[in-house]
Amino acid sequence: MRDFPSCFGENGVQVADSSSGASRTTQNLVTCVYRSRLCGHPCLITITWSKNLMGQGLSVGIDDSSNQSLCKVEIKPWLFSKRKGSKNLEVDGSKIDIFWDFSSAKFGSGPEPLEGFYLAVVFDQEMALLLGDLSKEAYRKTNASPPPSNASFISKREHIFGKRVYSTKAQFWDNGHVHDISIECEGAGLKDPCLLIRIDKKPVMQVKRLMWKFRGNQTILVDGLPVEVFWDVHNWLFSATVGSAVFMFQTRLSAEKLWSSSHISDPYVLPWSSSQITRETQLQGLGFSLILYAWKNE
Repeated sequence: MRDFPSCFGENGVQVADSSSGASRTTQNLVTCVYRSRLCGHPCLITITWSKNLMGQGLSVGIDDSSNQSLCKVEIKPWLFSKRKGSKNLEVDGSKIDIFWDFSSAKFGSGPEPLEGFYLAVVFDQEMALLLGDLSKEAYRKTNASPPPSNASFISKREHIFGKRVYSTKAQFWDNGHVHDISIECEGAGLKDPCLLIRIDKKPVMQVKRLMWKFRGNQTILVDGLPVEVFWDVHNWLFSATVGSAVFMFQTRLSAEKLWSSSHISDPYVLPWSSSQITRETQLQGLGFSLILYAWKNE
């Protein structure tokens, strides 16, 4: 394991603001960032799925490569409108259309739909991003020109909840397998707890003496390829108020630079800016990052 300062910077990594953590956990968010192109230029499309006591919704944000926000659209089809619709925008002479249909969508415990839906972002009648399993319906509705979108999935930030075991699913590579991820804090509340991470129910990482190693990093293998895992469970072990542990799974070992240069002071804000994502992923080919905020259900 690398030295603590080299992994997390001199000031370490701060996770959730403990004074506001209890109220924020009532809303579940999943934020996904995709790299695409707008009129031949790189751009980032950020999709945030939300679920709270009022219902479910999502937002779509588009930034250019210089971190300038081109547009942001809030879509709340479960509350204020039909579950299908569209929004039309014009940015710098380019036409941006957003189409969605959740009328047959099926959901699990999280805010993201599992199947029976599409969400499409179209630039000047070219498909920039298409999510969901109803691709034929999406192309018919949008009249977008083929070929299909070549957008790449570069980052996902998710809030997960549990008492002892925290679970989610993730796909680390394009066209790769979807894996079950579980994080368990064994012996929580005892003098010598340990951290256990399983992929598809198989143990891939165990951290003993967690009171001393509450921050660190380790490389695991998924589909035969290296994935760097960073963890910070300080709030689980030492915080007197509600707070989350934070984990990052990164498909490139050079993720250390990205992690150590960021300060995750608020889990509802991306731990680095859109311009940093674009610069790092283009210049270093960082691949995919999965950031998990694990909240204890009291």
